[in-house]
Amino acid sequence: MTRDYIKLTNSRYRLGYHIAAPAGWINDPNGFCFFKGYYHIFYQYHPYSASWGPMHWGHARSQDLIHWENLPTALTPGDPEDKDGCFSGSAIVKDDRLYLIYTGHHYYPGDNDPEHFWQNQNMAYSDDGITFTKYKHNPIIALPPKDNTQHFRDPKVWQIGRNYYLVLGSQETDGLGRVILYKSANLVDWTYLGPIAKAKTRKTEGYMWECPDLFSLDNQDILLLSPQGIEPQAKKYLNLNQTGYFIGELDLTTNQFKRAAFTELDHGHDFYATQTMLAPDGRRLLFAWMAMWENHMPEQQDGWAGALIFPRELKLKGNHLYMNPVKELTQLRTRTLSSQQFELSQATQLVKTQAQVELQLTLDLNNFKGHHFNLNLTDDHDVAQLILNYDIATHEFTLKRKDRSDPRYATIKPTNIIELHILVDTSSIEIFINSGETVFTERFYLPTKPSIWLNSDSPLMLKSEIYQLSNEAIDYGIN
Repeated sequence: MTRDYIKLTNSRYRLGYHIAAPAGWINDPNGFCFFKGYYHIFYQYHPYSASWGPMHWGHARSQDLIHWENLPTALTPGDPEDKDGCFSGSAIVKDDRLYLIYTGHHYYPGDNDPEHFWQNQNMAYSDDGITFTKYKHNPIIALPPKDNTQHFRDPKVWQIGRNYYLVLGSQETDGLGRVILYKSANLVDWTYLGPIAKAKTRKTEGYMWECPDLFSLDNQDILLLSPQGIEPQAKKYLNLNQTGYFIGELDLTTNQFKRAAFTELDHGHDFYATQTMLAPDGRRLLFAWMAMWENHMPEQQDGWAGALIFPRELKLKGNHLYMNPVKELTQLRTRTLSSQQFELSQATQLVKTQAQVELQLTLDLNNFKGHHFNLNLTDDHDVAQLILNYDIATHEFTLKRKDRSDPRYATIKPTNIIELHILVDTSSIEIFINSGETVFTERFYLPTKPSIWLNSDSPLMLKSEIYQLSNEAIDYGIN
Protein backbone atom coordinates (compact mmCIF):
# COMPACT_ATOMS: atom_id res chain seq x y z
CA MET A 1 0.00 0.00 0.00
CA THR A 2 1.43 3.36 -1.05
CA ARG A 3 1.41 6.14 1.54
CA ASP A 4 0.77 9.74 0.58
CA TYR A 5 3.52 12.26 1.26
CA ILE A 6 2.66 14.96 3.80
CA LYS A 7 1.61 18.31 2.35
CA LEU A 8 2.61 21.83 3.34
CA THR A 9 -0.21 23.61 5.17
CA ASN A 10 1.33 27.03 5.86
CA SER A 11 4.25 28.88 4.28
CA ARG A 12 4.75 31.50 7.03
CA TYR A 13 8.26 30.24 7.95
CA ARG A 14 9.31 28.92 4.52
CA LEU A 15 12.79 29.92 3.43
CA GLY A 16 13.43 31.79 0.21
CA TYR A 17 16.96 30.63 -0.67
CA HIS A 18 17.78 27.77 1.71
CA ILE A 19 17.21 24.15 0.74
CA ALA A 20 14.30 22.41 2.43
CA ALA A 21 12.06 19.55 1.40
CA PRO A 22 8.75 20.20 -0.37
CA ALA A 23 7.22 19.07 2.94
CA GLY A 24 8.14 16.65 5.70
CA TRP A 25 11.18 16.34 7.95
CA ILE A 26 14.85 16.70 6.92
CA ASN A 27 18.14 16.48 8.78
CA ASP A 28 21.72 15.63 7.69
CA PRO A 29 22.98 16.61 4.22
CA ASN A 30 24.24 13.59 2.26
CA GLY A 31 25.98 12.81 -1.02
CA PHE A 32 27.24 16.32 -1.81
CA CYS A 33 28.90 16.05 -5.24
CA PHE A 34 29.18 17.36 -8.82
CA PHE A 35 27.91 15.13 -11.62
CA LYS A 36 27.19 15.87 -15.29
CA GLY A 37 27.02 19.65 -14.94
CA TYR A 38 25.06 19.75 -11.67
CA TYR A 39 25.83 20.06 -8.00
CA HIS A 40 23.83 17.42 -6.15
CA ILE A 41 22.84 17.49 -2.51
CA PHE A 42 20.84 14.78 -0.81
CA TYR A 43 19.40 14.91 2.70
CA GLN A 44 17.92 12.69 5.37
CA TYR A 45 14.21 12.88 4.71
CA HIS A 46 10.95 11.63 6.19
CA PRO A 47 8.28 12.42 3.59
CA TYR A 48 5.25 11.15 5.53
CA SER A 49 5.34 13.52 8.50
CA ALA A 50 7.08 16.59 9.88
CA SER A 51 8.80 14.42 12.50
CA TRP A 52 11.80 12.13 12.30
CA GLY A 53 10.93 8.69 10.94
CA PRO A 54 12.36 5.95 8.68
CA MET A 55 14.97 7.88 6.73
CA HIS A 56 14.76 8.34 2.96
CA TRP A 57 17.18 10.36 0.82
CA GLY A 58 15.66 13.59 -0.48
CA HIS A 59 17.44 15.14 -3.44
CA ALA A 60 18.07 18.54 -5.02
CA ARG A 61 20.40 19.75 -7.76
CA SER A 62 21.77 23.04 -9.02
CA GLN A 63 24.03 24.35 -11.75
CA ASP A 64 25.16 27.37 -9.73
CA LEU A 65 24.86 26.47 -6.00
CA ILE A 66 22.13 29.10 -5.75
CA HIS A 67 19.03 27.98 -7.66
CA TRP A 68 17.99 24.50 -6.52
CA GLU A 69 15.55 22.10 -8.10
CA ASN A 70 14.05 19.44 -5.87
CA LEU A 71 14.01 15.99 -7.49
CA PRO A 72 12.20 12.73 -6.71
CA THR A 73 13.25 10.80 -3.62
CA ALA A 74 16.55 9.07 -4.39
CA LEU A 75 16.54 6.27 -1.81
CA THR A 76 13.59 4.65 -0.04
CA PRO A 77 14.07 2.21 2.85
CA GLY A 78 12.40 -1.17 3.19
CA ASP A 79 14.68 -3.58 1.35
CA PRO A 80 16.58 -6.28 3.29
CA GLU A 81 19.73 -4.16 3.38
CA ASP A 82 18.02 -1.02 4.74
CA LYS A 83 14.72 -2.21 6.23
CA ASP A 84 14.28 0.60 8.76
CA GLY A 85 16.15 3.48 7.17
CA CYS A 86 18.60 4.73 4.57
CA PHE A 87 20.86 6.64 6.94
CA SER A 88 23.54 9.17 6.01
CA GLY A 89 26.31 8.63 3.48
CA SER A 90 28.21 10.19 0.61
CA ALA A 91 28.66 10.11 -3.17
CA ILE A 92 31.44 9.52 -5.65
CA VAL A 93 31.68 9.49 -9.46
CA LYS A 94 33.35 6.48 -11.11
CA ASP A 95 33.40 5.74 -14.86
CA ASP A 96 30.70 8.36 -15.56
CA ARG A 97 28.33 6.79 -13.02
CA LEU A 98 27.22 8.34 -9.73
CA TYR A 99 27.49 6.06 -6.71
CA LEU A 100 25.85 6.62 -3.33
CA ILE A 101 27.26 4.81 -0.31
CA TYR A 102 24.96 4.87 2.70
CA THR A 103 24.13 3.21 6.01
CA GLY A 104 21.29 0.72 6.28
CA HIS A 105 19.49 0.89 9.63
CA HIS A 106 17.72 -2.10 11.19
CA TYR A 107 15.73 -2.61 14.39
CA TYR A 108 15.54 -6.01 16.02
CA PRO A 109 12.08 -7.57 15.43
CA GLY A 110 9.66 -7.38 18.32
CA ASP A 111 11.90 -5.04 20.32
CA ASN A 112 10.61 -1.53 20.95
CA ASP A 113 13.90 -0.24 22.35
CA PRO A 114 15.23 2.35 19.81
CA GLU A 115 18.80 1.64 20.96
CA HIS A 116 18.53 -2.02 19.94
CA PHE A 117 19.55 -1.78 16.31
CA TRP A 118 22.24 -2.83 13.87
CA GLN A 119 23.75 -1.04 10.87
CA ASN A 120 25.51 -1.95 7.62
CA GLN A 121 26.88 -0.10 4.58
CA ASN A 122 25.26 -0.21 1.15
CA MET A 123 25.55 1.20 -2.35
CA ALA A 124 23.24 2.56 -5.03
CA TYR A 125 24.09 4.00 -8.45
CA SER A 126 22.71 6.18 -11.22
CA ASP A 127 23.68 7.03 -14.79
CA ASP A 128 21.46 10.12 -15.06
CA GLY A 129 21.80 11.49 -11.52
CA ILE A 130 18.05 11.22 -10.93
CA THR A 131 16.99 7.57 -10.81
CA PHE A 132 18.97 5.30 -8.50
CA THR A 133 19.30 1.52 -8.39
CA LYS A 134 20.41 -0.28 -5.26
CA TYR A 135 23.35 -2.65 -5.75
CA LYS A 136 21.97 -6.20 -5.96
CA HIS A 137 24.70 -7.66 -3.73
CA ASN A 138 24.28 -5.21 -0.84
CA PRO A 139 25.59 -4.81 1.80
CA ILE A 140 29.09 -3.89 0.71
CA ILE A 141 30.21 -3.81 4.37
CA ALA A 142 28.02 -6.15 6.36
CA LEU A 143 29.36 -5.97 9.91
CA PRO A 144 31.29 -3.55 12.11
CA PRO A 145 34.68 -4.53 13.54
CA LYS A 146 34.53 -6.94 16.50
CA ASP A 147 35.56 -4.19 18.94
CA ASN A 148 32.74 -1.88 17.76
CA THR A 149 29.26 -1.34 19.21
CA GLN A 150 26.14 -1.16 17.01
CA HIS A 151 26.97 2.52 16.22
CA PHE A 152 28.53 2.16 12.76
CA ARG A 153 27.36 4.74 10.23
CA ASP A 154 27.76 7.74 7.89
CA PRO A 155 30.32 6.57 5.29
CA LYS A 156 32.36 9.28 3.54
CA VAL A 157 34.20 8.04 0.45
CA TRP A 158 37.02 9.57 -1.62
CA GLN A 159 39.66 8.49 -4.14
CA ILE A 160 43.46 8.54 -3.99
CA GLY A 161 45.12 7.28 -7.17
CA ARG A 162 43.54 3.97 -8.13
CA ASN A 163 42.19 3.26 -4.66
CA TYR A 164 39.11 4.37 -2.79
CA TYR A 165 38.99 5.11 0.92
CA LEU A 166 36.04 5.33 3.25
CA VAL A 167 35.74 6.59 6.81
CA LEU A 168 32.88 5.65 9.12
CA GLY A 169 31.67 7.14 12.37
CA SER A 170 31.66 4.57 15.12
CA GLN A 171 31.87 3.74 18.80
CA GLU A 172 34.35 1.32 20.33
CA THR A 173 33.08 -1.19 22.90
CA ASP A 174 34.70 0.92 25.65
CA GLY A 175 32.08 3.60 24.94
CA LEU A 176 34.33 6.12 23.18
CA GLY A 177 33.74 7.69 19.77
CA ARG A 178 36.13 7.00 16.93
CA VAL A 179 36.59 7.07 13.14
CA ILE A 180 37.46 3.86 11.29
CA LEU A 181 39.01 3.47 7.80
CA TYR A 182 38.39 1.11 4.85
CA LYS A 183 40.08 0.70 1.47
CA SER A 184 38.82 -0.64 -1.88
CA ALA A 185 39.93 -0.91 -5.51
CA ASN A 186 36.38 -1.10 -6.92
CA LEU A 187 33.89 0.43 -4.43
CA VAL A 188 32.47 -3.06 -3.80
CA ASP A 189 35.11 -5.07 -1.94
CA TRP A 190 36.33 -3.24 1.16
CA THR A 191 39.26 -4.02 3.45
CA TYR A 192 39.19 -2.80 7.04
CA LEU A 193 42.32 -0.81 7.94
CA GLY A 194 41.43 0.01 11.54
CA PRO A 195 40.63 3.10 13.66
CA ILE A 196 42.47 6.25 12.63
CA ALA A 197 41.40 8.47 15.55
CA LYS A 198 39.53 8.05 18.82
CA ALA A 199 38.12 10.18 21.64
CA LYS A 200 40.50 10.56 24.57
CA THR A 201 37.66 10.66 27.09
CA ARG A 202 33.87 10.51 26.84
CA LYS A 203 33.51 13.83 28.67
CA THR A 204 35.94 15.84 26.56
CA GLU A 205 35.54 14.27 23.09
CA GLY A 206 32.35 12.23 23.09
CA TYR A 207 30.89 8.74 23.11
CA MET A 208 30.05 8.55 19.39
CA TRP A 209 31.58 10.30 16.38
CA GLU A 210 29.02 10.94 13.63
CA CYS A 211 29.32 12.24 10.08
CA PRO A 212 33.11 12.03 9.61
CA ASP A 213 34.68 13.82 6.64
CA LEU A 214 38.39 13.73 5.82
CA PHE A 215 40.01 16.10 3.31
CA SER A 216 43.05 18.29 2.71
CA LEU A 217 43.33 22.08 2.72
CA ASP A 218 46.54 24.06 2.33
CA ASN A 219 48.63 20.89 2.67
CA GLN A 220 46.97 19.96 5.96
CA ASP A 221 44.60 17.06 6.57
CA ILE A 222 41.34 17.93 8.31
CA LEU A 223 39.01 15.51 10.06
CA LEU A 224 35.59 17.12 10.31
CA LEU A 225 32.96 15.33 12.42
CA SER A 226 30.03 15.60 14.82
CA PRO A 227 30.81 14.12 18.25
CA GLN A 228 27.95 13.19 20.54
CA GLY A 229 28.22 13.48 24.30
CA ILE A 230 30.87 16.17 24.85
CA GLU A 231 30.03 17.87 28.13
CA PRO A 232 29.77 21.68 28.26
CA GLN A 233 32.96 23.43 29.34
CA ALA A 234 32.31 27.01 30.48
CA LYS A 235 31.30 28.78 27.23
CA LYS A 236 32.15 25.88 24.88
CA TYR A 237 30.27 22.80 23.66
CA LEU A 238 26.85 24.16 24.64
CA ASN A 239 24.72 22.41 22.01
CA LEU A 240 23.27 18.96 22.61
CA ASN A 241 25.85 17.60 20.13
CA GLN A 242 28.81 19.34 18.52
CA THR A 243 30.33 19.78 15.09
CA GLY A 244 34.00 20.59 14.70
CA TYR A 245 37.36 19.51 13.39
CA PHE A 246 40.83 18.20 14.08
CA ILE A 247 43.78 19.46 12.03
CA GLY A 248 46.50 16.89 11.52
CA GLU A 249 47.99 14.33 9.16
CA LEU A 250 46.62 11.04 7.87
CA ASP A 251 49.44 8.50 7.59
CA LEU A 252 48.33 5.73 5.23
CA THR A 253 51.37 3.62 6.10
CA THR A 254 50.24 3.33 9.73
CA ASN A 255 46.55 4.19 9.14
CA GLN A 256 46.68 6.78 11.90
CA PHE A 257 45.49 10.37 11.99
CA LYS A 258 47.88 12.49 14.06
CA ARG A 259 45.79 15.34 15.35
CA ALA A 260 45.66 18.55 17.33
CA ALA A 261 42.80 19.62 19.63
CA PHE A 262 39.11 19.60 18.70
CA THR A 263 37.73 22.97 17.54
CA GLU A 264 34.06 23.89 17.16
CA LEU A 265 33.20 25.01 13.63
CA ASP A 266 30.06 27.10 14.22
CA HIS A 267 28.99 28.77 17.47
CA GLY A 268 25.25 28.99 16.83
CA HIS A 269 22.34 26.97 18.20
CA ASP A 270 21.41 25.45 14.83
CA PHE A 271 24.31 23.75 13.08
CA TYR A 272 25.09 20.03 12.80
CA ALA A 273 26.16 17.14 10.55
CA THR A 274 28.42 18.75 7.96
CA GLN A 275 29.40 17.31 4.61
CA THR A 276 31.94 18.73 2.16
CA MET A 277 32.94 18.27 -1.46
CA LEU A 278 35.77 19.42 -3.71
CA ALA A 279 34.22 21.65 -6.39
CA PRO A 280 35.42 21.51 -10.01
CA ASP A 281 37.25 24.82 -9.47
CA GLY A 282 39.13 23.51 -6.42
CA ARG A 283 37.06 25.06 -3.63
CA ARG A 284 36.18 22.99 -0.57
CA LEU A 285 32.42 23.49 -0.16
CA LEU A 286 30.26 22.64 2.82
CA PHE A 287 26.63 21.99 3.73
CA ALA A 288 25.19 21.34 7.19
CA TRP A 289 21.83 20.76 8.79
CA MET A 290 20.44 24.12 9.99
CA ALA A 291 19.02 22.72 13.21
CA MET A 292 19.99 20.67 16.25
CA TRP A 293 18.42 17.64 17.86
CA GLU A 294 15.76 18.59 20.43
CA ASN A 295 15.60 22.22 19.30
CA HIS A 296 12.10 23.65 18.95
CA MET A 297 10.80 23.69 15.34
CA PRO A 298 7.49 25.58 15.10
CA GLU A 299 7.32 24.83 11.36
CA GLN A 300 6.35 21.25 12.23
CA GLN A 301 2.83 22.60 12.73
CA ASP A 302 2.89 23.57 9.04
CA GLY A 303 3.89 20.20 7.58
CA TRP A 304 7.66 20.59 7.35
CA ALA A 305 10.77 20.69 9.55
CA GLY A 306 14.42 21.46 9.01
CA ALA A 307 16.58 23.03 6.30
CA LEU A 308 20.18 23.21 5.17
CA ILE A 309 22.53 26.14 5.65
CA PHE A 310 23.42 28.34 2.72
CA PRO A 311 26.42 26.61 1.06
CA ARG A 312 29.79 27.77 2.37
CA GLU A 313 33.41 27.69 1.31
CA LEU A 314 36.05 26.48 3.75
CA LYS A 315 39.54 27.95 3.94
CA LEU A 316 42.37 27.14 6.32
CA LYS A 317 44.32 30.10 7.75
CA GLY A 318 46.98 29.11 10.22
CA ASN A 319 45.34 26.40 12.31
CA HIS A 320 41.82 27.72 12.00
CA LEU A 321 39.01 26.93 9.55
CA TYR A 322 37.19 29.93 8.11
CA MET A 323 33.69 29.66 6.62
CA ASN A 324 32.02 32.06 4.23
CA PRO A 325 29.01 32.00 1.91
CA VAL A 326 29.92 30.79 -1.57
CA LYS A 327 30.79 33.62 -3.94
CA GLU A 328 27.74 32.82 -6.10
CA LEU A 329 25.67 34.54 -3.40
CA THR A 330 25.85 37.77 -5.40
CA GLN A 331 23.49 36.21 -7.96
CA LEU A 332 20.73 36.29 -5.34
CA ARG A 333 20.81 40.08 -5.02
CA THR A 334 17.72 41.66 -6.54
CA ARG A 335 18.37 45.29 -5.53
CA THR A 336 20.53 47.47 -3.31
CA LEU A 337 18.65 48.68 -0.25
CA SER A 338 21.41 50.84 1.18
CA SER A 339 25.03 51.79 0.62
CA GLN A 340 26.46 54.32 3.04
CA GLN A 341 29.24 55.27 5.42
CA PHE A 342 28.52 57.31 8.56
CA GLU A 343 29.19 57.76 12.25
CA LEU A 344 26.89 55.62 14.34
CA SER A 345 25.96 57.66 17.42
CA GLN A 346 22.64 56.15 18.43
CA ALA A 347 20.55 53.02 17.90
CA THR A 348 20.04 52.87 14.14
CA GLN A 349 17.68 50.76 12.10
CA LEU A 350 19.77 49.40 9.22
CA VAL A 351 16.99 47.59 7.40
CA LYS A 352 13.26 47.40 8.01
CA THR A 353 10.96 44.37 7.66
CA GLN A 354 12.80 42.30 5.07
CA ALA A 355 12.42 38.53 4.88
CA GLN A 356 15.44 37.94 2.62
CA VAL A 357 18.33 40.35 3.07
CA GLU A 358 22.14 40.47 3.07
CA LEU A 359 24.16 42.92 5.15
CA GLN A 360 27.86 43.67 4.83
CA LEU A 361 28.93 45.85 7.75
CA THR A 362 32.38 47.21 8.57
CA LEU A 363 32.81 48.75 12.02
CA ASP A 364 35.90 50.87 12.65
CA LEU A 365 36.83 50.81 16.35
CA ASN A 366 40.11 52.73 16.08
CA ASN A 367 38.70 55.81 17.82
CA PHE A 368 35.96 54.00 19.73
CA LYS A 369 35.69 55.12 23.37
CA GLY A 370 32.98 52.69 24.45
CA HIS A 371 32.84 49.15 25.76
CA HIS A 372 30.52 47.30 23.39
CA PHE A 373 28.21 47.34 20.40
CA ASN A 374 25.28 45.09 19.57
CA LEU A 375 23.27 43.98 16.58
CA ASN A 376 19.56 43.33 17.14
CA LEU A 377 17.05 41.38 15.09
CA THR A 378 13.63 42.73 16.09
CA ASP A 379 9.95 42.01 15.56
CA ASP A 380 7.36 44.47 14.26
CA HIS A 381 7.17 46.10 17.71
CA ASP A 382 10.94 46.69 17.66
CA VAL A 383 11.40 44.16 20.44
CA ALA A 384 14.75 42.38 20.11
CA GLN A 385 14.34 38.67 19.42
CA LEU A 386 18.05 38.06 18.84
CA ILE A 387 20.97 40.15 20.17
CA LEU A 388 24.61 39.80 19.15
CA ASN A 389 26.83 41.76 21.53
CA TYR A 390 30.57 42.43 21.17
CA ASP A 391 32.70 43.21 24.22
CA ILE A 392 35.71 45.36 23.27
CA ALA A 393 37.81 44.38 26.28
CA THR A 394 37.44 40.60 25.93
CA HIS A 395 37.00 40.42 22.12
CA GLU A 396 34.01 38.19 22.81
CA PHE A 397 30.72 37.93 20.95
CA THR A 398 27.66 36.81 22.89
CA LEU A 399 24.49 35.78 21.08
CA LYS A 400 21.21 35.76 23.00
CA ARG A 401 17.75 34.79 21.80
CA LYS A 402 14.48 35.85 23.42
CA ASP A 403 13.04 32.36 22.98
CA ARG A 404 15.96 30.66 24.75
CA SER A 405 17.81 31.04 28.04
CA ASP A 406 21.15 29.64 26.82
CA PRO A 407 23.45 32.20 25.12
CA ARG A 408 26.26 31.23 22.74
CA TYR A 409 29.77 32.69 22.76
CA ALA A 410 32.80 33.15 20.51
CA THR A 411 36.07 35.03 20.93
CA ILE A 412 37.92 36.54 17.96
CA LYS A 413 41.48 37.69 17.43
CA PRO A 414 42.08 41.26 18.70
CA THR A 415 41.34 43.81 15.99
CA ASN A 416 40.02 47.35 15.55
CA ILE A 417 38.08 46.48 12.40
CA ILE A 418 35.03 44.21 12.73
CA GLU A 419 33.38 42.88 9.60
CA LEU A 420 29.90 41.36 9.84
CA HIS A 421 28.44 39.51 6.85
CA ILE A 422 24.85 38.59 7.62
CA LEU A 423 22.35 36.49 5.68
CA VAL A 424 18.73 36.71 6.78
CA ASP A 425 16.00 34.46 5.40
CA THR A 426 12.38 34.12 6.49
CA SER A 427 13.26 32.10 9.61
CA SER A 428 17.06 31.95 9.69
CA ILE A 429 20.10 34.14 10.21
CA GLU A 430 23.74 33.30 9.50
CA ILE A 431 26.36 35.70 10.87
CA PHE A 432 29.91 35.57 9.50
CA ILE A 433 32.45 37.58 11.48
CA ASN A 434 35.80 38.81 10.13
CA SER A 435 35.90 36.80 6.90
CA GLY A 436 34.38 33.75 8.57
CA GLU A 437 36.74 33.50 11.54
CA THR A 438 33.62 32.96 13.66
CA VAL A 439 30.10 32.04 12.55
CA PHE A 440 26.72 31.87 14.30
CA THR A 441 23.86 29.95 12.64
CA GLU A 442 20.36 30.43 14.03
CA ARG A 443 16.69 29.77 13.30
CA PHE A 444 14.04 32.22 14.51
CA TYR A 445 10.26 32.39 14.19
CA LEU A 446 8.45 35.71 13.94
CA PRO A 447 4.90 36.45 12.76
CA THR A 448 6.23 39.30 10.61
CA LYS A 449 9.39 40.14 8.71
CA PRO A 450 12.32 41.10 10.98
CA SER A 451 14.23 44.37 11.15
CA ILE A 452 17.94 44.80 11.90
CA TRP A 453 19.28 47.45 14.29
CA LEU A 454 22.82 48.40 15.35
CA ASN A 455 23.65 50.14 18.60
CA SER A 456 26.81 51.07 20.53
CA ASP A 457 27.63 52.84 23.79
CA SER A 458 29.89 55.35 22.01
CA PRO A 459 30.10 56.72 18.45
CA LEU A 460 31.87 54.55 15.86
CA MET A 461 32.36 54.64 12.12
CA LEU A 462 30.18 52.28 10.11
CA LYS A 463 30.23 51.30 6.45
CA SER A 464 27.22 49.29 5.28
CA GLU A 465 26.09 47.58 2.09
CA ILE A 466 22.61 46.05 2.26
CA TYR A 467 20.91 43.99 -0.45
CA GLN A 468 17.51 42.46 -0.91
CA LEU A 469 17.83 38.79 -1.88
CA SER A 470 15.61 36.58 -3.99
CA ASN A 471 12.87 34.59 -2.31
CA GLU A 472 12.47 32.24 -5.28
CA ALA A 473 15.78 30.38 -5.42
CA ILE A 474 14.27 27.01 -4.41
CA ASP A 475 12.02 25.08 -6.79
CA TYR A 476 10.33 22.59 -4.48
CA GLY A 477 9.23 20.50 -7.46
CA ILE A 478 7.96 16.98 -6.86
CA ASN A 479 6.47 16.23 -3.45
